[in-house]
Amino acid sequence: MEFIQLLISGAALGCIYALIALGFVLIYKATETVNFAQGELMMLGACTGYLLMLWFKLPFLWAALVSVAGMAGFGVLLERAVIRPILGQPQFTVVMLTIGLGYITRGLVTMLPGIGTDTHVLDVPYRGEVWKLGTLVLSAEQGAVIGITLALCLGLFLMFKYTKLGVAMQAASQNQLAAYYMGIPVRRLNGMVWGLSAAVATVAGLLLAPITFVHVNMGFIGLKAFPAAVVGGFGSLPGAVVGGLIIGIVEALAGFYLPEGFKDVAAYVVVLLMLIVKPSGLFGEKQRKKV
Repeated sequence: MEFIQLLISGAALGCIYALIALGFVLIYKATETVNFAQGELMMLGACTGYLLMLWFKLPFLWAALVSVAGMAGFGVLLERAVIRPILGQPQFTVVMLTIGLGYITRGLVTMLPGIGTDTHVLDVPYRGEVWKLGTLVLSAEQGAVIGITLALCLGLFLMFKYTKLGVAMQAASQNQLAAYYMGIPVRRLNGMVWGLSAAVATVAGLLLAPITFVHVNMGFIGLKAFPAAVVGGFGSLPGAVVGGLIIGIVEALAGFYLPEGFKDVAAYVVVLLMLIVKPSGLFGEKQRKKV
């Protein structure tokens, strides 16, 4: 039962990694760029939900819905105003830009009244509840993380498989030039992908906040989600979910069975092993280019 308990805890944490990794993969598939500010988008979404509850006294559900919708719009504007003008530049330029966006976001949030550098509790209706199945104990926070992650992944799967928007996004991710010639509005889709990525990151932040609280540095968890995307395969949405679960479970087991300190490096050890065994990741495809 102790081992099963660790698996559940690791799976709950892995779901958070998976949601952030989904944002990495969505943007990479659409624009072939890596958004290193994904963790900060998660933090900004969680802070938005907290401030809506603090300033406007909104219930958690309404604050969550408004936060997700607002961050989706913010992601679209961010792509339009900041990312789109430098597309076509060397990849290093985009990487440095997203890293800079992360620092700017943390700095601005630090100056917000009501947030600052303090740690805050997100008052969710299910906070502190515990479910018992025999000798197995599951917190409501962990159950919410796992359940909502599964529902969100199912929703994304159905969108990409059965809606025109999802099919158009897949076409644009495979070949933007061909999609453009077929009449697909590639630029608009790129903005939608950034919006969708920001919305998914906000869901991750709102699910993580009851477990680790709301603070300006919670976005650093994106450094663990990046290995999850690499392990699963950087171009695969199912790979992001599987990679997140693997990193979360390995981290939970390492924190319990191995000496102190191994938990913090376990994710990167897994990445190194994966790069040695299968550099493209579990679900990744080998990319070939003619020169």
